Amino acid sequence: MTRTVRVVAVQLAVRLGELDANRRHIEDVVRQAVREHDPDVVLLPEVSTTPNVCHQAMRACAEPVDGPSLALYRRLAREHGCTIGAGALTIRGRDTRNTAYLVEPGGRVHLHDKDQPSMWENQFYAPGNDPGIAETALGPVGMANGFEWIRRRTAARLRGNVGLLLGGMCFPSFPRWTLTRRWFWERDHATMLQLARETPGRMARLLGVPAAHASHVGDITMRTPMLGGIAWPTIMVGETQITDADGTILDRLTYEDGEGWVAADVAVEDEPRPRDPLPGTFWTTSLPASVHAVWHVTNLHGRASYALRKARGTHPWQEDAGLGADLQPPLPLAVEALERERVGAA
Repeated sequence: MTRTVRVVAVQLAVRLGELDANRRHIEDVVRQAVREHDPDVVLLPEVSTTPNVCHQAMRACAEPVDGPSLALYRRLAREHGCTIGAGALTIRGRDTRNTAYLVEPGGRVHLHDKDQPSMWENQFYAPGNDPGIAETALGPVGMANGFEWIRRRTAARLRGNVGLLLGGMCFPSFPRWTLTRRWFWERDHATMLQLARETPGRMARLLGVPAAHASHVGDITMRTPMLGGIAWPTIMVGETQITDADGTILDRLTYEDGEGWVAADVAVEDEPRPRDPLPGTFWTTSLPASVHAVWHVTNLHGRASYALRKARGTHPWQEDAGLGADLQPPLPLAVEALERERVGAA
């Protein structure tokens, strides 16, 4: 059987670390997109509440998993009668995570923690270990965060198990430094733009399912990994897309388009048919040598930095030991119980 699902993917421009203002902006953007398209799903980027970049401001961006961002996403899902896919940096147990939420209109919440922080992200949060599969009213949905979109193991865990892929990205590019412009901006930046364009369709073909990929966009100045005193002026590349199961782009926004949203009706099949074989490599594509170098060095540095701060108790989120407690019972059941109480009280 085949079901038609209308998806809106939002290309978002929010400010680094300004969580409250960004949540208000998200609410406004979602309201406009829903009014225009009446979708079944509205999808926002990875860590929707702030650009997910290398900057000391990120240390103060983690919030309880059942905190203000989840409250916003639940309210948007209920008020607009659609599923909201969005994210935040969360405190879960004794660590922080890059958490993706999928919130259904009835209140049920599904979570996925990014399986491996990328590069400098290791300074700010720990890896997750869940399968990233949400059993929803739309059927089984795969969830992917950031560079999970270009890793073989993402395709391996979702392949044959989901009928739709939803997720987001925050994809900053190379620095615009004058001395390195010839190599980083004129050569490797172009390679990364092409990678961003090809990524949603490639994963769609590996899974044989439609894919929606929402991205941050806009100019940003982050800090240079391991050299925090040096500015890294760059862009978040955008490339928000919705594709069909063949990887054909149904609608798309580029960096030049800026903030906005795209919408498309996708065909979700009960028995997906992967179009491409799984690659035998860690990545599903080739990356520039410069990316490989930054990947390995900053992964090691970030993990060590995170572990040392945690051991010393100097992460800002460690100041209140109660903040990281996950909801008990498991989150979907707890949220449904809260929703029943709200309806009963009304």
